[in-house]
Amino acid sequence: MGLLWFVIIGAVAGWLAGQFMKGNGFGLLGDIIVGIIGSFLGGYLLRATGVEIGHGLLGSLLVAFIGAVVLLFVVRLFTGRRTGRRLWS
Repeated sequence: MGLLWFVIIGAVAGWLAGQFMKGNGFGLLGDIIVGIIGSFLGGYLLRATGVEIGHGLLGSLLVAFIGAVVLLFVVRLFTGRRTGRRLWS
């Protein structure tokens, strides 16, 4: 059951990050992968900076979302994908 929640949280976090970054998205499977990798990245970054967000479903979703946004930002820096509206001008 834990793996199922992990995939669901990854999918939701990847989708939310794609909406936040205003891109075309990567499809359902791509969003799940971005969310799962983002959850590891977010957990590492927040642990390294000493930030404590909370526990449970909402805390896990927030950590995965933060990591997925950072991951999408870095991927777009290297791939040059500049589609959609920017967050800053």
